[in-house]
Amino acid sequence: MYILVTGSTSGRFRVQELDSAGAATGLDRRLTTPEFLALVRERDHDVVRWVWADTARIYPVVLRGNARVARCHDLRLCHVILRNSALTGGSVLANAPASRWDAPTAAAAEPAAAGATLFEMDLGAAEYDGVGHDGAGALPDDALAEFQAQLMAIRTCSDPGRLRLLLAAESVGALIAAEMQFAGLPWRSAIHDSLLTAELGPRVAAGSRPARLEELAARIRADLGDPSVNPDSPPELLKALNRAGLGVASTRAWELEKLDHPVIEPLLRYKKLSRLLAANGWYWMESWIINDRFHPEYLPGGVVTGRWATRGGGALQLPKQIRGAVVADPGWSFVVADAAQLEPRILAALSADTAMAAAGRGTDLYAGIVASGVVETRAHAKVAMLGAMYGATSGESGRLLPRLARAYPRALALTETAARAGERGDVVSTRLGRSSPRPGSGWQDDQARASEAGATTADERRARSQARDWGRFTRNFIVQGSAAEWALCWMAEIRKGLTALSAPAEDTGAAVQGRTTRGEFEVAPHLVFFLHDEVIVHTPAALADDVARIVTEAAGAAGRLLFGDFPVDFPLTCVVVDSYADAK
Repeated sequence: MYILVTGSTSGRFRVQELDSAGAATGLDRRLTTPEFLALVRERDHDVVRWVWADTARIYPVVLRGNARVARCHDLRLCHVILRNSALTGGSVLANAPASRWDAPTAAAAEPAAAGATLFEMDLGAAEYDGVGHDGAGALPDDALAEFQAQLMAIRTCSDPGRLRLLLAAESVGALIAAEMQFAGLPWRSAIHDSLLTAELGPRVAAGSRPARLEELAARIRADLGDPSVNPDSPPELLKALNRAGLGVASTRAWELEKLDHPVIEPLLRYKKLSRLLAANGWYWMESWIINDRFHPEYLPGGVVTGRWATRGGGALQLPKQIRGAVVADPGWSFVVADAAQLEPRILAALSADTAMAAAGRGTDLYAGIVASGVVETRAHAKVAMLGAMYGATSGESGRLLPRLARAYPRALALTETAARAGERGDVVSTRLGRSSPRPGSGWQDDQARASEAGATTADERRARSQARDWGRFTRNFIVQGSAAEWALCWMAEIRKGLTALSAPAEDTGAAVQGRTTRGEFEVAPHLVFFLHDEVIVHTPAALADDVARIVTEAAGAAGRLLFGDFPVDFPLTCVVVDSYADAK
């Protein structure tokens, strides 16, 4: 059973009960916010899936009303998947003219030519244009028609089971993202301040350098023999380095690390501390930490592969220097878990390479590859595997890849096939059916120009380079995207297990002194952080062992959802700590 939730210009919610085909069954009411919340509490105990335009807009209303829902269908997120999936390529939805539901960003509309930016294409950050919107954030004119079109696309696709699981996982991921933002990650501003002071020196006025950075700047100037160089200015710094005879093309850390000169050590240290100040310094702390909680805005499906992104706050890049500020509440603990060698294990399962799966059974996968005699060291195993998944063909990775291919032919054949598809401009798809975008019109034009009579050597070289770059993208798309699907299923299973573990207390509206009320998140274990293959659950200390069991068992359940009984392990490092700094 579905309940479609839209809004109206009067500020009320419109709710319509729908059958499995999306047809109205009679219930069609307009409710005030309190009435809507009462309906959620009453009906969510049924087997019902709430359908709405955008979880990020409507679900916070539910959470602020001290309610939750078990499952939903996010029309915006599901539209993106169904619009672009190869499984639904023949559907009416996939071939319809662009509409407000597409709302593409520039990156989504015209993918970059190649390179690491391919994996950062932002598909989830686009805002609607506001036309036809109401206070509830719905699209009342066409939400029902859109939902019916999505159901039809699923029913008529070549593998509806895979897509149904993907859409359910994507939608529950949106619920989890909203819940994590609402609950917040415990964060102690006083500790953060002390950590910054220890690293940078006492706080100074905006626009001034803290003492540690000023000391390093003085050393950099002295070592370069340039009393005026500004280490915060890459052009100035590049000129000074070259005047000192270092002959560098950029000021990137990886290039500086190759050099032997007295300035390198203070310069690298300066860059690291400068990043800390800019990304997570005092201004960041005052902007993002509210009542000892960090509330980042997660963007499910925000990256083209299905990985999450964030809008502001940098939640996906919390440096080790400040993790000591992430401290559980008194009487509570963190359960911190991350999946070991997730992407290589996903590759083994995707390709049904039983030899690779066996290498990681009950042990570190890279150590298992060494034990199998494929390579000599764990470092070799890791670099070879990264080469297989990202297309590195030179250096140590290129030397080791043939050995990996002989040992695990099915896995390497899968990535090679995906790379060749990308080089042709074809799409590839993840385990559950999320498909890669096609390269943009500039890429297509360059490929066509290189095959025309009279094409120059430069034309052909550019086309080959771009084709290889796109092939590297599709090579990893299937692995990274399928790993993102596993992570969504993992979190969904964790959420379900936590809900079963601890029913909320009756009085979930009681505020904790000094903090905004967070409903049942005040009393029950809940997810507070997610980063690709890592989660943090904030839990009453007495339930920590039970939570750790749930998190661990959820990893196995996610593997079975995606790969059935294929014998691949998804082991976790799972620890119970009071501070995030103690997790690793």
